[in-house]
Amino acid sequence: MDEVRADRLTRSLAERFAATLDRPGPVNHAPQGIHWCLATPEAATAWLGPDGHAAIDPDLPPRRMWASSEVRFLAPIPIERGIERRSRLLDRIEKQGSSGRLLFVTLEHVISVAGEPAIEETQTIVYREPAAITAPAPRPVFAGDLPPDGPWRRTIVPSPALLFRYSALTFNSHRIHYDLPYARDVEGYPGLVVHGPLMATLLLDLADRELGSNRLTRFAFRAQQPAFAGEPITLTGKRDGDVLALAVSNANGGTVMSANATIA
Repeated sequence: MDEVRADRLTRSLAERFAATLDRPGPVNHAPQGIHWCLATPEAATAWLGPDGHAAIDPDLPPRRMWASSEVRFLAPIPIERGIERRSRLLDRIEKQGSSGRLLFVTLEHVISVAGEPAIEETQTIVYREPAAITAPAPRPVFAGDLPPDGPWRRTIVPSPALLFRYSALTFNSHRIHYDLPYARDVEGYPGLVVHGPLMATLLLDLADRELGSNRLTRFAFRAQQPAFAGEPITLTGKRDGDVLALAVSNANGGTVMSANATIA
């Protein structure tokens, strides 16, 4: 797979992105993480599969999850400038899990402005077989490692409206984020699922609030368990020199997402 897509970071997109994160007002810079809203898939509605994702490759297991990313921020994306994203397949690894076949797909994305790389990202997507659902899965009592106990701390309750707005920004039609009967009865989740990149964006926003804009040179995250709309999540972070330890945890203390970053 090799793909080249073009887009433009408009001021209106930057302002909608800021409003979604409860940071309205004049936008004078492009916040880190907004690249996930650019060069989005544009599959026709008729091409979408049962879960809302584009049914592109019949050989892939049908369930899709964004498991992790490592991002290098080389330069800010200027507002009202065009970008080009080049994507290529780095690896495909198939495994057998408890629910059936698993396929780990690693992609590389390079976003450039005027021919100069601004962002480089290595992204891992997991495809899995659908599980046999007899009842919605219970909410976890505890799972994952303890999140870092740092001075940066912010608790929010992701609302269905927040999930809807982020889906709109990223042109993401995955039904687990907006269709509660589907998420519960077909996928087996107890509620609407908070997007992995939305939680990563919230961690980037936490760093922005604490350090100022565009301070990170590298950011890596790994999803550990789902979070659900209407339930509080806590964003935490601590700094040790030029290194940040960041995490999202649920109300039971379990780590939902772990992340680390470096500062310019």
